[in-house]
Amino acid sequence: MDSFFDKLHETFIVDDRWKYLVNGLKTTLIITIFAVMIGMVLGFLVAIVRSTHDRTGRFKIMNLICKLYLTVIRGTPVMVQLLIIYYVIFASVRIDKTLVGIIAFGINSGAYVAEIVRSGIMSIDKGQYEAGASLGLNYSKTMKHIILPQAFKNVLPALANECIVLLKETSVAGYIALEDLTKGGDIIRSITYEPFLPLLAVAIIYLVIVVGLSALVGKLERRLKKSDRG
Repeated sequence: MDSFFDKLHETFIVDDRWKYLVNGLKTTLIITIFAVMIGMVLGFLVAIVRSTHDRTGRFKIMNLICKLYLTVIRGTPVMVQLLIIYYVIFASVRIDKTLVGIIAFGINSGAYVAEIVRSGIMSIDKGQYEAGASLGLNYSKTMKHIILPQAFKNVLPALANECIVLLKETSVAGYIALEDLTKGGDIIRSITYEPFLPLLAVAIIYLVIVVGLSALVGKLERRLKKSDRG
């Protein structure tokens, strides 16, 4: 009977199978990083439109579009969105699967970022807008120089947690045959017919990254609390 180390060798070392995990991790990190960028930009824009409408009544049509976007994206599974974008929207176009993943997860993340940021903006006291007006600032300048910096500081930990959630959500990218970290482990499993070790390795890699990011978020929250007390 093979020892544990023999199984490790057979699973990861033979034919350099560990490279499936390394290459998959690279793909996962690329998708996560760029999807976070798209999600942040899209989320802030949607949040500004919605909060401006709530405060002033402006942007009625844009607000309706934003509400529709939020309803659809938050009301459907990310896996279904990924499949629709790949097999329907880009069905007749030759496009890199990694780019499809970035677009799909970026659009999905944007909906959640939007609600996080909007809650931060709406939590700012109305007196801040009046303070901006007393300084001669119009609404857009007040939003840019006074409201958004405070709102961003308030929701920064929640935004960081959204990044962690997004990292884990990318594990469904294999449904469009994208060789991410999870798919890399599944490829090894299909070769060796040994599911435990490759899937355990995938789980450990995700766990290490998430624990590391969670520690950074915790450190960030402590610093923000200290600055608030200061």
